[in-house]
Amino acid sequence: MKRTSGETILCLNSGSSSLKFALYDVRGTGGAEEEIVRGGIEGIGGREAQLWLRSGRGEPVADLSVQIPGHAEAVHYLFDTLQAQGSALPLPSAAGNRVVHGGPYFDRPVLIDRKVIETLKGLVPLAPLHLPSEIICIEATQARFPGLPQVACFDTAFHRSMPEVAQRFPLPRSLWEEGIRRYGFHGLSFEYVVSVLGEAAQGRVVIAHLGNGASMAAVREGRCLETTMGFSPTGGFMMGTRSGDLDPGVLVYLMREKGYDAEKIAHLVDHEAGLLGVSGSSHEMKVLLEKRHVDPRAAQAVEMFCYHLRKHLGALAALLGGVDTLVFTGRIGERAAPIRAEVCNGLEHLGIRIDPVLNETHAETISLPGSPCSVRVIPTSEELIIARQTYRVIAGTQANPCA
Repeated sequence: MKRTSGETILCLNSGSSSLKFALYDVRGTGGAEEEIVRGGIEGIGGREAQLWLRSGRGEPVADLSVQIPGHAEAVHYLFDTLQAQGSALPLPSAAGNRVVHGGPYFDRPVLIDRKVIETLKGLVPLAPLHLPSEIICIEATQARFPGLPQVACFDTAFHRSMPEVAQRFPLPRSLWEEGIRRYGFHGLSFEYVVSVLGEAAQGRVVIAHLGNGASMAAVREGRCLETTMGFSPTGGFMMGTRSGDLDPGVLVYLMREKGYDAEKIAHLVDHEAGLLGVSGSSHEMKVLLEKRHVDPRAAQAVEMFCYHLRKHLGALAALLGGVDTLVFTGRIGERAAPIRAEVCNGLEHLGIRIDPVLNETHAETISLPGSPCSVRVIPTSEELIIARQTYRVIAGTQANPCA
């Protein structure tokens, strides 16, 4: 890797068994961000992990099968692979890290120091599936490049603009003071969509980020007013393997009558529910759409997913007083035309009318001309938002607000 006089940001986005990354020149030609390379390591901790790299133009750079026992080893293997490209790639001038939960402390990206890391470790109980691997990646990057500035970019920060009435649960005030509140997630994705919408984001907007994890947000004047996820990424509507919101009485019943403890309940609502739980066969929407004509359980899972989406979309529309723009993003939102069609079916009273041909071809705008509500399909880019936020922090335009 070669040194550069520009600002090259390495973006790290870790999951429970994966690590996605991208390298951006944030001061590219004409001042625009330029993606240099992106890739991922999938299957961390399994028998065999897959590492892939693609150039900014989408050309294959590397595809490897490797054994990587944990996220720390994944970070070092990533740097080894990038450095093996020699002078083809620049050294990063900073690293930006997606951090799923900022708790009540972080409402914007921050420069990472010892105090920030200790604060994040204290937040692990709020996001036990995500924060441990993210902290490991931060510390492994520090170990590899001790002088490299790192920035934490929080998925919850976008939703901190919600009014307090939207953030509160109807629980004793003492629990609010302890941090038990509705935080919301997928904020980096929502922020990217808002940036693409431009002036349209000033109107009444509902954004649906639909992937294995999924949520929606109501946005007006570019600010989040409400979102479907709450205290954890398990909340909201049903997802790939997550239940979404449940009657608390169900969990009390399982504890009292079925002997469930906290660990078993967590596994149920995070790994055995959602599309997988209803279909009994798969959490992948693509698979269920292929099977639904011959498998009634797959058909029911798809039907329930769309039903939940319509219900929550209607609630967000009521809060906004109508919808001017509806955006689909995320893997399902961007690729599953049948889901978009079924979600929008019956919402004509909200001005939502889509063109079947435009929808099937995944056009940027899929609503019928003249429709009161513009329906858009916008591929998300969380890594680009990480790059932008990281650049602003290291450029000194944002202060570290950690309490």
